Amino acid sequence: MDISVVVPLYNEAESLPELTAWIERVMRENGFSYEIIFMNDGSTDNSWEVIKQLSEKNDCVKGISFRRNYGKSPALNTGFRHVQGDVVITMDADLQDSPDEIPALYKMITEEGYDLVSGWQKTRDDPLRKTIPTKLFNATARKVSGIKNLHDFNCGLKAYRRKVVERIEVYGDMHRYIPYLAKNAGFTKIGEKVVHHQARKYGSSKFGMSRFVNGYLDLGTLWFLSKFGVKPMHFFGLLGSLMFILGFISVVIVGAMKLYNMHVGNHYTLVTDSPYFYLSLTAMILGTQLFLAGFVGELVSRNAAGRNDYEIEEELL
Repeated sequence: MDISVVVPLYNEAESLPELTAWIERVMRENGFSYEIIFMNDGSTDNSWEVIKQLSEKNDCVKGISFRRNYGKSPALNTGFRHVQGDVVITMDADLQDSPDEIPALYKMITEEGYDLVSGWQKTRDDPLRKTIPTKLFNATARKVSGIKNLHDFNCGLKAYRRKVVERIEVYGDMHRYIPYLAKNAGFTKIGEKVVHHQARKYGSSKFGMSRFVNGYLDLGTLWFLSKFGVKPMHFFGLLGSLMFILGFISVVIVGAMKLYNMHVGNHYTLVTDSPYFYLSLTAMILGTQLFLAGFVGELVSRNAAGRNDYEIEEELL
């Protein structure tokens, strides 16, 4: 099979027939064998009934329905586990992503050798309250991930070589950072294509401003896991050791000051009179706790089921 199209959705019943017909036309005109996997993320409207009707009319239309709303990342991850196409296309169900982009995305994967191609909605039909935070978010993501050539990490329209989606796990709200996940899995041929962005035709957006706050928190988590997930002692141990040494040196200085005061005849000055004594003890305690946290993290990492899972590109045995 040439292409699998994975479409996560929540309450998009009105747009599904038009989107399906659009995808069908593009596939037919280009002679692609394909499947459309609709991931119904616990919709409360009649989206699932519409999907079942579309599936009865076209065997290429498939669907999976969650019992409740889990989020876009679980929907994508589940869809990825069922794809059969050599190239996997993801797009949103709100008709803002154009299926006319599919042939060019397919060509970039199959002929130009990319592992992943992310859409860039260079000209967005959105208000400033959405475009400005999006630009700041993407600038931060580029800096942290090291993927300098991507301008739009969160674009729903992406193309993947199938082995990419087979080797990554999209959890929580990590759908924003699929290129970063792919890079961490060893797929470094990541490209970008300018795609057309359309205004929403039906309904309203399901995402609020909280996604930007959550996005930065998720980015921090992903950065930490990519750097220290396998070797947590390198972070906690180093930080804890530095803090302990700093506290120990401070305690020595406070003790030396006490000895000096005794030498000059001031026997009534106590080490506990100095606030630096308590700061030093606090630093030593925190340093010890951080070091122990790193040690516990190492124990967990060494006993993890996937501790020796390594991405192998090719074998000659």
